[in-house]
Amino acid sequence: MNTSGRVFALIDCNSFYCSCERICRPALKRRPVVVLSNNDGCVIARSTEAKALGIGMGAAYYKVRDEMRRQVVVACSSNYTLYADISNRVMRIMADMLPGIEVYSIDEAWGDMTGLPDLEGLGHQIRNRLAREIGMPVGVGISTTKTLAKLANWAAKKWKGTEGVLDLTDPSRQEKLLRLAPVSEVWGVGHRSAARLAALNISTAWDLAQFDISTLRDTFGVTMERTARELRGISCIGLHEGPPPKEAICSSKMFGERQTELPPIREALAAYVSRAAEKLRSQSSLCSTIQVGLQTQLADLKGPRYANAVTLALSAATDDTREILAVAQRGLGQIYRPGYPFSKCSILLMDLSQRGELTPDLFAPKPRPGADQLMAAIDRINLKEGRGAIRIGRIPEKPKWAMRREMLSQRYTTCWDELIGVRG
Repeated sequence: MNTSGRVFALIDCNSFYCSCERICRPALKRRPVVVLSNNDGCVIARSTEAKALGIGMGAAYYKVRDEMRRQVVVACSSNYTLYADISNRVMRIMADMLPGIEVYSIDEAWGDMTGLPDLEGLGHQIRNRLAREIGMPVGVGISTTKTLAKLANWAAKKWKGTEGVLDLTDPSRQEKLLRLAPVSEVWGVGHRSAARLAALNISTAWDLAQFDISTLRDTFGVTMERTARELRGISCIGLHEGPPPKEAICSSKMFGERQTELPPIREALAAYVSRAAEKLRSQSSLCSTIQVGLQTQLADLKGPRYANAVTLALSAATDDTREILAVAQRGLGQIYRPGYPFSKCSILLMDLSQRGELTPDLFAPKPRPGADQLMAAIDRINLKEGRGAIRIGRIPEKPKWAMRREMLSQRYTTCWDELIGVRG
């Protein structure tokens, strides 16, 4: 029973990273494709064809490389610039077609369909427009609670007869799917929770929905109780137009090759601070404390190992990349040790506050004149011309410490030099 009158949709891109690679490379359309993690380490995304070949999620690339070549699987280095741009295009179309959306992750969003006619028809319109204008395949699940909409999305992708869209607002259709769906497919139920639920003879979503609420609350907590209520059609999780500001922001990547000298590590730290400060400004926050970390490859039991971090307070809360970087570089100098083969450094921005919420310290140094306008101008230019168009002078254009991405596709949508070429 829909007690709130609300209707939610979950629009989820199919094999998002692989689909992004295929959008600009039509030759990959029906070929098995995988996308690899940073430094081409392991498999983090698989097309349907790759899954059918038995390539496991998280498989180390060096272990499956020969088998993938034998099966003619296309491996792609992660191209996050391309993925982020295509995600933004997908979200803009969703926002244009629905009264409100909540971006849930890079490849999925909740939509508000309350009061709209022909829900299934609208779902197909969204799906068709995304396929036509962007080339992105999606599944659309529609129901009276977020949890039911998520389950409807799973069914829309699983059964071809739905054509990628499933309207689950009718109670009889809800019951039918709940009886078929394994409890492990319910949003918020992980592998461990599913095993504990199985001990209570709860194997399907229907079993969970019908189980005693007070027992679920006492055994698993309020989150599982809320999940069960949502499966009953009682909306407990509302739609938020945007995610809450992050309480901490981290930027960190493995180096493409080990670094023993301090100068290239300083370059990498400057790049990571720039990215973290950009995220800080995007949510209108200020940072008061930072933590700088540096480590070798700790999994290497044969080589020398070292890891350290230092926490430093800023003289005043700020979002100025230059101010944060100056303190971060000082911290890096404190924890650096010569001769170690370092594999990673990191920057963590902490003690975040929203602009206008923090009472300024009367004795703190005044910010540099025009700092806010300068940072805003840099962000606008980088948004328009591509990240790194304007950067800290310490950061080289082609750094030696950059991630290994030997199978990197072009940044087709964000870099003038890498646009798709069309032959006459």
